[in-house]
Amino acid sequence: MSQSDRPAYRPATLLVHGGQSRSNFDETSESLYLTSGFVYDSAEQAEATFAGTERHFQYSRFGNPTVAMLEERLALLEGAEACRATATGMAAVHAAMLSHLKTGDRVVASRALFGSCHWIVSTLLPRYGIATEFVDGADLAQWEAALAKPAALVLLETPSNPMLELVDLKAVCDLARKAGALVVVDNVFATPLLQRPMEFGADVVVYSATKHFDGQGRVLGGAVLGTKKWVEDTLQPFIRNTGPSISPFNAWVVLKGLETLNLRVHAMCRSAAAIADALAEHPAVSRALYPFRADHPQQALAQKQMSAGGTLVTFELKGGKDAAFRALNALKLIRVSNNLGDSKSLVTHPATTTHMRVGAEERARLGISDGTVRLSVGLEDVGDLIEDLAIALDAAS
Repeated sequence: MSQSDRPAYRPATLLVHGGQSRSNFDETSESLYLTSGFVYDSAEQAEATFAGTERHFQYSRFGNPTVAMLEERLALLEGAEACRATATGMAAVHAAMLSHLKTGDRVVASRALFGSCHWIVSTLLPRYGIATEFVDGADLAQWEAALAKPAALVLLETPSNPMLELVDLKAVCDLARKAGALVVVDNVFATPLLQRPMEFGADVVVYSATKHFDGQGRVLGGAVLGTKKWVEDTLQPFIRNTGPSISPFNAWVVLKGLETLNLRVHAMCRSAAAIADALAEHPAVSRALYPFRADHPQQALAQKQMSAGGTLVTFELKGGKDAAFRALNALKLIRVSNNLGDSKSLVTHPATTTHMRVGAEERARLGISDGTVRLSVGLEDVGDLIEDLAIALDAAS
């Protein structure tokens, strides 16, 4: 199934059949090509392959049949022209940015970023002479001011980790285009099933395939999607020569995980919405954040950009860190882990885990308090999850 088939099939079908490339053995499941290199029919074919005049797999760091199936499936799902898979989600973010940037460039980023993404913008890029500026993602006036002068790249995530803050994709993409900036969107929380940033003007979309795509906590992976020209001319040379490639085995596991993505994400969204409502009613909770709840400050924008509220719920306990730790330690079914998008429900305390290294002052600006808890909702019975949380929250009180 190639890109030309895209208009005929809906996402659930593409997740099962998209990108499949059968060998001469006509296998049902996608083949796993565990090989580092490939042979040629002749020295002339090898020369033509390296010269780029003949398409042939060379080396699994450059390309691999199993990885290629994953890339094609994700491109079909996202509605993108091309995709390159990477070893991790952070490798995807790093490659998307560093392949495009050079000394003297300027980057504008939403302040509400995953901790490692924040480090790249705040610490790594300035080392290479790249100017960076953070803005509050929900404040369009700050985007307008920051993009009133030229920029090379814009980085944002929406909804954000962990406070589920929304960025107006169309408005920011329009501003970025006038500033000459490439817009890179981390779409991990929404997945391409709930939000497709390119439909709002984004140039590049990045994912941690470790999260919902695998969905069962097994392997690491990442993906970068964009136009065919940008991927082949800008991204591919960087990936080819720096080596953040995904292993064929990990690509195969993610491929199999994608087959159930549609079922998992929508079931998790339904449970997350119910859990957010239950949390909002508990006396130990000062606020519960979920993009589709009426009390979310950006509910209208969330409903404009997304088809559902997502699989994450963030809430704040009145008793601060002590109460949060008591609650986490009292959970029996939900387990403490900094991962997300898993079939198992997982909970973490961002101030002491995922966002520890951004510093207390920056956490305060992001709204991450010592009582903030991030819950990734899994596939368990929602009644069991609500009961587990109620018991833990009573303990926290």
